[in-house]
Amino acid sequence: MRKGFLPLLAVFLLVFLAQESKAQYRTALGLGIDLGDGRTLVGPQLKHFFSANDAGNVQVLFADNNVLLGADYSYNQAIRGARGLNWYIGVGPQLNFVDHGPFGNKTYFAIRPALGLEYKVPSAPLAFHFDWKPWWNLTDESNFEASRFSIGFKYTFN
Repeated sequence: MRKGFLPLLAVFLLVFLAQESKAQYRTALGLGIDLGDGRTLVGPQLKHFFSANDAGNVQVLFADNNVLLGADYSYNQAIRGARGLNWYIGVGPQLNFVDHGPFGNKTYFAIRPALGLEYKVPSAPLAFHFDWKPWWNLTDESNFEASRFSIGFKYTFN
């Protein structure tokens, strides 16, 4: 049952919420916060729309002894009847550089799917997002952390 939930949710969003749209902004620069089980990471992020629905997002996030570099692709779509509100689904690679003190440094490679909502304030150059962004570590005893989320606050440029 759990394995089929995400694809079914994606199909629901595509079929019932989709409408023809144009990107509400071209580029945004802001603050990203990655939280959930484990550490909370904070740092700058940049989102850029390549077309009305296709966007790339890059971030550099920091926590004690951690630096995370990430890049994501997302498909974005407006929600009918909710001006400024979009849903998105995406995925991207992440590198996490961890300083384990006397035990040395390690680099972890992960794939991070994302499913979320973004709200662009119609009358201001501001956008906010919230997403479910699980962590699928592919290195050093691979593991999957489902309870990871991200929130962000962005200044938008047209």
